[in-house]
Amino acid sequence: MTNSSFFCPVYRDLEPFIYFFYLVFLVGIIGNCFATWDFIQKTPNHRCVSIYLINLLMADFLLTLALPVKIIVDLGMAPWKLRIFHCQVTACLIYINMYLSIIFLAFVSLDRYLQLTHSCKIYRIQEPGFAKMISTVVWLMVLLLTVPNMVIPIKDLKEKSNVGCMEFKKEFGRNWHLLTNFICIAIFLNFSTIILISNCLVIRQLYRNKDNENYPNVKKVLINILLVSTGYIICFVPYHTVRIPYTLSQTEVISDCETRISLFKAKEATLLLAVSNLCLDPILYYHLSKAFHLKVTDTFASPKETETQKERSRCENEV
Repeated sequence: MTNSSFFCPVYRDLEPFIYFFYLVFLVGIIGNCFATWDFIQKTPNHRCVSIYLINLLMADFLLTLALPVKIIVDLGMAPWKLRIFHCQVTACLIYINMYLSIIFLAFVSLDRYLQLTHSCKIYRIQEPGFAKMISTVVWLMVLLLTVPNMVIPIKDLKEKSNVGCMEFKKEFGRNWHLLTNFICIAIFLNFSTIILISNCLVIRQLYRNKDNENYPNVKKVLINILLVSTGYIICFVPYHTVRIPYTLSQTEVISDCETRISLFKAKEATLLLAVSNLCLDPILYYHLSKAFHLKVTDTFASPKETETQKERSRCENEV
């Protein structure tokens, strides 16, 4: 270990972040439990978007398992073995959720565009069988990138405070961590491009129908797409802006203590934004799954409002 690792108090003053992580966990688990209940209750839907949303829900389940451990560790209440377990396993689960969410949101955006342009007979990505196959490939790809971080042997450190996960890693583990970080950034850039291009094409296609008598419905869909796109940018862009310099500070390419502390706090703040997708995904289910939309309406609306919403749903074209 270098002197900077011993004397630079990077991993402290986490209390402000902890409370927000706890809030994200509570709101997210309530919303995702409701979404899970809906998927269990309704008749299986074999549309591609439903397959992608189910996979997104499974990824969110991993995040709900990881966040309580992170909160306990950051509070300083975790025993030494739990801190090691967090560095090896639950921290990786957070990143598994992040990149699965990014990829499946890209497929949802592309599927929505293909639905709108009626291209389902041209592109195999619209076939449910292909959606299941590509979902399996995505899970395997992300797991192959992240699982080695869980199983690569770590150093046997003496118990101490103010220790970061990188300090447990041997040289090979550090190099693998650095490699996977740059691969994950490439994944983010490529699939973000798919999301933004697909959503822009959908917005352009819908805007062409502004003179249509159903434009109020079109306008509602446009607003939903803009909100989803804005939520995606807020959640994931700040984190990936910070990730490269923060990774360099972990490997001590950046060794200045004040800079390392600032980058760590920036990483925690932007990671908080990234995991907040746990709260936003149920909103996505609500807008993209008609059955879920009606289930929420049935639960919270009056009987008259529910009947009106069902009648309106029969008349709208699904986008």
